[in-house]
This record gives sequence, structure tokens and C-alpha cells, in this order.
Amino acid sequence: MQCEIIVDVSFGETRVAVLEDKELVEIYVERQDQQSIVGNIYKGVVENILPGMDAAFINIGQDKNAFLYLGDINRLEFGDTDEWYEIKTNPLALRCGQEIVVQVIKEAHDQKGPRVTTNITLPGRYLVLLPNTDYTGISKRIELEEERTRLKEIACRLKPEGMGIIVRTAAEGKSEEVLKNELEFLKNLWQRIKQKSKESAPVLLYKDYDLVFKAVRDMFTNQVDRFVINDRKKYNKIMEFLSAYAPSLKSKVEYFNLATNIFEYFQIEQKLQKALSRRVWLKSGGYIVIDETEALTAIDVNTGKFVGKNDVSETILKTNLEAAVEIARQLRLRDIGGIIVIDFIDMKNTEHQKLVLETLKDALKKDKTKTVVVGITPLGLVEMTRKKVRQRLSCTLQTCCPYCEGTGKILSPETVASKILKEIEWYFKNRVEERFFVELNTKVCDVLRKGEVDRIKELQEKYKKKIYLKASSSIHMNKFTICPVKDADHYMALCGALSEGDEVLALVEEEDSFNCQNAIGYVNQNRIEFDNASDLIGKYVYAKIEKVYGTQSKGKILEIFDETKETAEEL
Repeated sequence: MQCEIIVDVSFGETRVAVLEDKELVEIYVERQDQQSIVGNIYKGVVENILPGMDAAFINIGQDKNAFLYLGDINRLEFGDTDEWYEIKTNPLALRCGQEIVVQVIKEAHDQKGPRVTTNITLPGRYLVLLPNTDYTGISKRIELEEERTRLKEIACRLKPEGMGIIVRTAAEGKSEEVLKNELEFLKNLWQRIKQKSKESAPVLLYKDYDLVFKAVRDMFTNQVDRFVINDRKKYNKIMEFLSAYAPSLKSKVEYFNLATNIFEYFQIEQKLQKALSRRVWLKSGGYIVIDETEALTAIDVNTGKFVGKNDVSETILKTNLEAAVEIARQLRLRDIGGIIVIDFIDMKNTEHQKLVLETLKDALKKDKTKTVVVGITPLGLVEMTRKKVRQRLSCTLQTCCPYCEGTGKILSPETVASKILKEIEWYFKNRVEERFFVELNTKVCDVLRKGEVDRIKELQEKYKKKIYLKASSSIHMNKFTICPVKDADHYMALCGALSEGDEVLALVEEEDSFNCQNAIGYVNQNRIEFDNASDLIGKYVYAKIEKVYGTQSKGKILEIFDETKETAEEL
């Protein structure tokens, strides 16, 4: 499997994409004004304690107080004393105003502040130092038993007393000397943090690497074939870092200096757009639908255009197997966490069910984030969980729609047309003006002009008043404005510049000098040409703008009024 890491540094934003066999599997985004604080270590102040939730809120100097679970309070933070055992059984033993050293383990999101722990971890390239935990561990991704044994023996020899270390995947094949040197660096770093912790809280004790160097430290291993970056300064710093820690990887780093968008060049932008789509198509013609809610994520599998060849059960099995692999990739790519419910196509064969479940579990093994597949419920749904660490991709790159407010639906043209008619009647009843201008969406205008034309005429005759519609496809379907018209100049000002698709009221004023069968009308200095309209000179027409050439346009007449320039009272 070919693995590539592509880094785009530009315009106050850094993006890191991970490609496996040219497929986008992970994307990370960091902005200058929204830098991640996960991994940062703070000395905070206990501001509020919630015994009913076994938790406390810690002021770490951020916009929102951090959330600390009682279970995330480490014994060594307080020493092996009665105080810690009292806290372990009674959160009220924590005191408001008490200073405490914590590390951020989860970003703030929605209305929740960041989550913190006192179980401090200091990650290096090959080792993770656990200053407050007496533990020795080896990465599960190191599979060769002989190598695991060798690294375990080295870790036991190097482990500082009262501290713990975890050997990372990148340490595979590294000598004891290399691991010892990094451990010394991490121990010195911890001493500097402890020294700074003497300052008054809240204070930042340690700031983790930015996104680029996190990618180098945590993702750039021997299994990666290329690391491409488009920033010269970052490239030079990466090369310096690798010279000291992993010289063998320097040949895999490339500086991208082409005068084009690096993500466009590697076709990542279009893959990123698909990652934000609700529907994801499978190669077979089936598809999955991903609905993210606050409580959980629901994923539905459908055969779509795939009809198979022989047996329906085989068609369903093939679709489900393909969907299982794609779902695992989408969870990584979108960084979806929490409860996940998957509705695979119903399978009566229990062997097929087991095969799909095993395929899903195997595909999830590539995911560094912890996942747990619970199994199939009596309703045939697959339940699973994925640990929440940072915001979902959709939360990072998208915002809630101001029109549908996240529902994914807006009012239909018919509903909006009905609202407009009610508004018009209110204006007719309560305003003294006799003419009104309505600006609305083209689709809504079509409903009014065709389906509600009798109702409009009825209102105009009943109240002896007039309405004029200006339709535009650029206006949101649920938006419209109504205002009284004072005179012809005011109407022209309301019309403004014309665009293709606009519908306006225009006065046909003169014959076309190039074609005597055509006529010319004007709306706010906009010249409109009408075909075969020479007999309409002096009359008002409703027209749809079909083409615009600067201040000149081509119009199609939709409706002709009996009024002429001489008989119109206001216009």
C-alpha cells in the first residue's frame, strides 16, 4: 500500500492530508486563529465542582473552562497521600481556588469546553513519557514478537523510577542509544515544565507542536512513501529535525514549488468536497448515506444502481462488504466520534452477517483512534463507538445553514407564495399607498403568476391597489421584500441593476432602430429589447430578462397590461 502525506501551508491555514493508494483517508486543518490546544499543558485553577457528575471545571485561561473528570485525576498529582484517596472517593475534597496541573486531551466543541486530565503525557518521536504514571507499554502496531520483546527489555532498563514510558511504532528497529537520547530530552522537558509550574495560575506550561510537526512526529514513519510540503521554511525545519532524529526519512521529503495549488495538483480538493457530502457512492453503484446528529451518527447502506448478476443475497453481500470498507474510511476521514449506528442491507444468512462484521473490524484496524464494534442488534443494526478527540471534519470546514438551521430543508415555493399573499393583503389593508413592489425568488414568482394569478387579481380588485413583482434566481427561495412604490423614479430605483432570470415591469417606449418589428423598454437606465413588440409601445409589460450585455438586455414578455404611459397615475 502506497502512503503519502501532503501538506498545504497558506493564507493563515495549514492542511495535512494522508493518502493511501491515492485515496484520501485523513485530513487535518489548523488555522492561526483556531490553533489546536490538544496536548498543551496548563496550570489551572479549580473554579467549580460538580459532585453529581464526579467532575470539576478548571480555569486554564481559555474562553471556556476545562472539564476534568474525577477519574482523570492522577494519584501522583497529589502524591500518595490521604488527600488523593479522599478526592478519589469524594470530589468535594477538591477545593475551589485550588491550583492543579492539567493537559488538554479533547478540543472544545459546541457549547462544551476542552476536556483535561492530570495524567500528563509527553510524546516524542519514538517514546511517550508518562511523568505521573508508573507504566511500561509497547505500541500494538509493532507486530513482530521478537521486536516487541527487544523493545520491552530496553524500555524496562530505561524507564525512570516513578515514571512510565510507552514505545511508539516509529521505534521499531531503533537502537537503545537512540531511545535513550530521546528519553533524556523528554525528561529535561518535564523538568522545565515543573519549573514553570511555580508561576501563578492560570498559565500555559507547555505548548505542543503545530500541525506540521505533529504530522512529522506522529505520522511520518518508514511506512510513508512521500512527505510533500509547499512551504520552504517548514521544509528546511523538517529536514533539520529529521537530520537529528530520522536521517533515513530525509530522502522521502519533497518541496513542492509549482505555481499551483498543491491540493489541486494531488486531486485532494475534489476528494475533500466528497468527504462533506451526505451521500457517498460505492464503485459497484451502491451508496451509503451518512447523517451526523448531536447524539449519534447514523449510516445507511443501499444497493443504488447495483443490481448484481445472479443471486440477490450475493448482490446484498457484495454491497455490504464494499460499504463496510468505505464506512471505515469515512469515519477516519470525517473524524466522526461517539455512537455510530450502521444499517447494512438486511442479510438472512448468518455467515454473511459475520463476514461483513469481520470486514468492518479489519478495515477499522487502520484507524489510530480507538474504535469498538459492539455487534449486531436484534433489529439487524451494527452498533459501534469511536473515541472523540477533535471536532468532526464537518464542524471544522462547514457551518450551520442560516436558512434551514441544520434541518437540511427549507420552505417550498408554494408555502412562501402563500406567505407573500398574506403579507400583501396586510399591506393593502394597513397602508395608504396604492402600489407595492415585491422582490422574490423566480420559482416563487412562477407560483404566484401561474397558480395564484386569480388570487392576486382578486386582491387588487378588492382593495383597488396594484402589486409589481421583480423575480431573481439570486434571491433565496425563502426570502422576499415588500415595499410601497412612490412614483416611477422610485420604482426604477427599486429595480436596480438587472440580471439574467429577473422578472420586471417595464414600459415599452420606442421602436427598435435596427428592426422595426421589435421595441425597446427601459428599467432604471437598463435598455431591454423585446421581439415583435412594436405594437406595444406606450404600454407596460411584465418581462423576463433572458440575456444581459452590460446595461442592455434581451427580454421575453410574460404579461401585457392595459395601462399606458398616459393613463398610469403613479407609474
